[in-house]
Amino acid sequence: MTLLTNADDYDDEGFRTCSVTGLDIHHTAEGPVKLFGLTAVIAMLIGGIFAFTVAATRWEVIGLLGPDAFYRHLTLHAWNLLIFWLVFMEIAILYVGGPMVLGRRLPLTIAAKGGWVLMVLGALVVNVSVFLAGGFPDQNAPLLTGYVPLESPPAFYAGVVVFIVGAVVAALPFFLTLWRERREFPSKSLPLVAFGAFITSIIAFEALVGGLITFVYALLWRVDVLGSVDAAFYRQMYWTIGHGTQQINLAAMVTVWYFLTHVVGGAEVVSQKVSRTAFILYLFFINLGAAHHLMSDPVVSSGWRLFNTSYAFYGAAFASMIHAFAIPAGLEAGRRKRGKGGGLLGWLTSAPWSNPVFSATIFSIILFGFVGGITGVVMGQMQVNMTWHNNFATVGHFHGTVAVGTTLAFMGLVFFVIRTMFKRQLSFPRLASLQPYLYAGAMGITVLMMMYVGLLYGIPRRTVSIVQNIPGTNFDFAAASPLFAILGVFAILAIVAGAAFLVVAVASLLVGDRVTSPADNADLVPDGGAEDEGKPVHAYEMRGTFFFVLVFMAVFVVSYVANWWFLSELWSVGL
Repeated sequence: MTLLTNADDYDDEGFRTCSVTGLDIHHTAEGPVKLFGLTAVIAMLIGGIFAFTVAATRWEVIGLLGPDAFYRHLTLHAWNLLIFWLVFMEIAILYVGGPMVLGRRLPLTIAAKGGWVLMVLGALVVNVSVFLAGGFPDQNAPLLTGYVPLESPPAFYAGVVVFIVGAVVAALPFFLTLWRERREFPSKSLPLVAFGAFITSIIAFEALVGGLITFVYALLWRVDVLGSVDAAFYRQMYWTIGHGTQQINLAAMVTVWYFLTHVVGGAEVVSQKVSRTAFILYLFFINLGAAHHLMSDPVVSSGWRLFNTSYAFYGAAFASMIHAFAIPAGLEAGRRKRGKGGGLLGWLTSAPWSNPVFSATIFSIILFGFVGGITGVVMGQMQVNMTWHNNFATVGHFHGTVAVGTTLAFMGLVFFVIRTMFKRQLSFPRLASLQPYLYAGAMGITVLMMMYVGLLYGIPRRTVSIVQNIPGTNFDFAAASPLFAILGVFAILAIVAGAAFLVVAVASLLVGDRVTSPADNADLVPDGGAEDEGKPVHAYEMRGTFFFVLVFMAVFVVSYVANWWFLSELWSVGL
């Protein structure tokens, strides 16, 4: 199997026209998209293996691992699924949103290749060093945070630095693509997908530079160049990448939503200016959401906490609300325009739900909004954060954003790339159609159970044994056992659904039927009649979206009030 499509598909200048998107794609861009996408799937496989061992440990009926092994496995799960799987995919998204959408060659291909090599090398070093950690008294599994002065293997810090440098290098061709586009067409606006990718790249650059400062600092301390470290400074700097990478995920995921709902569902952009404004708000405010990790930090002032969790934080929340309306409204208007919008929800019920590209995208939008998005805003409040901080509810939140939000969107994108770039039909089509439903359902329930055990019982995170008791204390969490049983069962089912995605993806690449004509990908083209180009998008009803907005706001209000009630029920300490 070659990473490049058959050379006969390209013209003399190296371009081909995609029969689904209509984009003019140059082979210099298509090859790296495939390479980074494949590497991301491998990282997902590795992280998924450790997801099973972690879940089988936290579900104490199984109790698979002891403390030392558990922390190593938890670290490997976090770095491979929260960092490597997503960042490799996001570099691929930059190449799609840049040269592919703009119909340009990918410049600096040597940077794309060199960045990939550095990223792979860094990821390998991190994995090996963490897996071997614990064999020496001064080498501990760092978890995702790698907080100093906990001494982790020096190779771990070095591997992270190499990976970050590789990601910065790999992003350079994207920036050069946009620079050339602006020089050639100075008065032309970027397409919305390219604009979203551009905002994503700036957020990424900020996070990665912060990560370099953080881990170079820790590495210099670990190899005795620095005699000591300021742990408070490290914590502050760490969250520029620790949470910043998740904001890269958010911006990239929203960009994918706009792209796939348009290509597969026929969505229209309701307002270019409004959607672009929302992306710009992300640029200025989204990384301030990292403040909720520091609400209990003794070195942070009350004024800092209040500003970051209220006035500044509202800018990012407002931007997300804009996208939460604009994307489903665009889908509704687009489908009504194509004659697929009968009644209040006919535009949605008649959609191509058997297409895994579409269903994965829509489930990503729904679950991220109702689970990850609402909880992110609620736990980002200074007072309510006390009921979330450092317990299992926090784990539920970021699984609600990353595992069911970003990962589902990226799964849909991988299926799309297999069909349109690798030109392979999906193997096991029935399983492929069911996979987003299985994953969304199982992981959604898992996330809710994580939140429930954290909020209702205060179950701590990052501990091996908690249901029976915490050694050295009188606390008893046995009442949480039923919820943990549900959590364990559905966590295993979610991992099985993730494995089904990998099976379909790998089998499609290796033995899937070749796509030989546009008819083979006809199901990726929006259904419905011919578009009425003379009628503006605002002329079509969007009352179905308005209905969902009302439901969303009701759920938000209930969640907000419930969390304040949980806060009022906290134990009195020292009385």
